[in-house]
Parts: sequence; C-alpha cells; structure tokens
Amino acid sequence: MFNTLNQVAFDSVTKLIELNLSAVKASLAESTVFAQQLLSAKDPQEFFSLTAAHARPTGEKALSYGRHVASVATATQAEFNKTAQATITETHRNVTVFVEDVFKKAPAGAERAVSLVKSAIGHANAGVELLTKGTQQAVEVLDEQLTTAANQVLPVSEPSVKGTGRK
Repeated sequence: MFNTLNQVAFDSVTKLIELNLSAVKASLAESTVFAQQLLSAKDPQEFFSLTAAHARPTGEKALSYGRHVASVATATQAEFNKTAQATITETHRNVTVFVEDVFKKAPAGAERAVSLVKSAIGHANAGVELLTKGTQQAVEVLDEQLTTAANQVLPVSEPSVKGTGRK
C-alpha cells in the first residue's frame, strides 16, 4: 500500500512540475510579446486598449492553470481513496476470517466477547466509510467553489475600453 501511495504522490508531483514548467515557458513568451506590443503603442489610448484586451486571456489562463492543479489534486485524492479502500477491504476480510477462526476455537461462553469484537469491527468500518464520504464531499465542494470563483472572476476581467481613453 505504501509503495502504491508513494508512486501516486510521485506521479502527481511530476505532473505539477510539468504543468508549472509549461506555464512558466508560456507566460514568459507571452509576456515578451505583450511587452513589445505595449512598447510599440502609438498613444496612451492604444496602450490602455492593449492592456484591457490582455486582461481577459490572462485571467482565463490563470483559471485554466488552477483547474489543472485542482484536477491533479482530485485525481491524486481519488487514487489515494481507491488504494486505501482496497487495503481497508482486504484488512476487513482478514480480520473477519481471523475472528471467525477465533470464534470457532473459542471455549463455550465466549460468544459474547466475540460478538463485541465483531461489533467493534463493524463500527470501525462504518467510521472509515463516513471519513471516505466526507473526504469526497470536501473535494466536490472545492470543485464547486473553484467553478463559482471562475464564473465570478471572468465577467470582472472583461475588457472595458470605454473608460481607458483619456485625453
């Protein structure tokens, strides 16, 4: 289990590094082109117009980057959950078999103790299921909040050339 989790974590970090390198390269290239455009502006109105026109694509790229990061985090969390769930299921099966073996070999009168152990195992499994569901709900809420933030930010970053023309 730990090897699988380590591999998933390593793969996720690799994806984030690749995403960051790609974002930095693209940002540097775009910044250079944008700076050249600004320097070639003939008047302040053109300068501000270029700046306003550049705002929306920049915001969209930032949101896209955030979505990619969230996607990697969500995939990693899902893989962690899958691995943990498989391990929990296997452990539960092994413990159940062990308890059944103990129950079969237990002396008369030990049924109550075995029943208590089975009940404790059942409660522990229910707790793990609640934790897993809670984690999944938290990831869904994060995704919804990112979407809501994206929808609120993009209209604000609409270029408005009207207010940029000074004389």
